[in-house]
Amino acid sequence: MEEIEVKILEVNGKEIKKMLTSLNAVKIYDGEISTQFLDYADGSISKFRDVLRLRNMENKTELTYKKVKATQTAKTAEEFSVEVSDLDAMLYILKNIGLSVTEQMQKHRVSYKLGSVRFDIDRYLGDYSFVPEFLEIEGDLTAIHKYAGMLGFKPKDCLPWSTDELVNYYFNKKQT
Repeated sequence: MEEIEVKILEVNGKEIKKMLTSLNAVKIYDGEISTQFLDYADGSISKFRDVLRLRNMENKTELTYKKVKATQTAKTAEEFSVEVSDLDAMLYILKNIGLSVTEQMQKHRVSYKLGSVRFDIDRYLGDYSFVPEFLEIEGDLTAIHKYAGMLGFKPKDCLPWSTDELVNYYFNKKQT
């Protein structure tokens, strides 16, 4: 499946939720997400900006591989996900074929759906809590920009950033 998404930084989550509700968006998730990113020792997954992650959301665990294709106006990737019945067993299998956990993150996410467009309001917890609340919009590029505009954002606010780029931006910002 092709994924097209942008990130909008430093949003007011309460205001975004009100606006999405007024647009008749449907809340589809509100909870904690725990993510483990995996790679080989030589970094052969991340050197292409691809992502392998094991994610737990309440009672659901998914293994996802994202093959990044483009990042000019939006992050575009082929995304392949499978639901996993046992997180620990999956992690054991992955480690035994040479992968290791390179990063772990926790966040609180509130997700809405409006037609074929998804809105995720994310707030990192723990080690990454220095990253301010942000919005991800996923859909086709025309719809992304349309709804971003309806929420008060311009195309220049819609960044094609990966999670690493987002974290590095704020890490570097707090160092200065």
